[in-house]
Amino acid sequence: MEVLIVNQHEVPELLPMEECIDVMAHALTALALGDAVMPLRGMAGMPERAGLLVWMPSLLPGAEVMGIKVISVFPNEGTELESHQGAVLLFEAKRGQLLAIVDASEVTAIRTAAVSGVATRLLAREDADDLAILGSGTQARTHLQAMTAVRDIHRVRVWSRDPQHARAFAESQARSGGISVEVSATAREAVEGASIICTTTSATEPVLQGRWLSPGAHVNAVGFAGPKGRELDAEAVARGRLFADRRESIQNEAGDFLLAKKEGAVGDDHVAGEIGEVLLGRVPGRTSPEEITIFESLGLAIEDLAAVNHIYRRAEETGKGTRVELGGERH
Repeated sequence: MEVLIVNQHEVPELLPMEECIDVMAHALTALALGDAVMPLRGMAGMPERAGLLVWMPSLLPGAEVMGIKVISVFPNEGTELESHQGAVLLFEAKRGQLLAIVDASEVTAIRTAAVSGVATRLLAREDADDLAILGSGTQARTHLQAMTAVRDIHRVRVWSRDPQHARAFAESQARSGGISVEVSATAREAVEGASIICTTTSATEPVLQGRWLSPGAHVNAVGFAGPKGRELDAEAVARGRLFADRRESIQNEAGDFLLAKKEGAVGDDHVAGEIGEVLLGRVPGRTSPEEITIFESLGLAIEDLAAVNHIYRRAEETGKGTRVELGGERH
């Protein structure tokens, strides 16, 4: 049996940001309608060492596909390696045939930002044009792409714990996209007055404080995904109307929410709804120009599955990728 292999450099060509935003909207709608099967992710840590092995299975019966993402998550700061490495396996759901193996690093980078793009399209003010990005790594890059895809951004500020990384990010964006990015000396300097804020750091202690947020701001909380760390302080979470990619995930995995809840700042009813519910009109999005909205992004297996299914279809149409004999036939 032939299996399609798509490497890291081929993924962006087969999964352009604008297309991925629409794919993610469809996936989150399917999830809200109950047309997806997705257990919570599993993970195992290396004893006494930083690093995780994470597996994320899901099924889309309507599309007749199923799959699993398996990744390692290691800090890897100062190295040539991404923090998230691995592959997504795509199967067809009629006979269980393996269709494709796709690099997970670039899929994760694009689909995570695309989901933030969906949330921003739904929740940010129509006139939101001042973007602050906290962090200067891969997710900062793809979030800049996603935000400019859904809003007419006129100003971009970036802050990083390493000023040199922030400067390098600004320079690379100027070279590759012709986008002018201001480097801020502090996170507060980046955030104050911004109408869209994306937190894309690996911080486990708050880098965004609620008192910095301007009325009407929208926040995409993206970076740390785990119950014991956070990027947003309790005041930020309490000030914002909070939306999830999935309720079950935010109530079990989101340190931003869980630690604010533990401190008594919010309760379970503070989660206004899922992005899929907003897409379906079951839950209202932004209710006033002054309202602060927050999207808590944890990343879902169904997003990876939908993205890789799109990549597979595009590759079949264009002849991209590499096809190899891998087996699976009865002898």
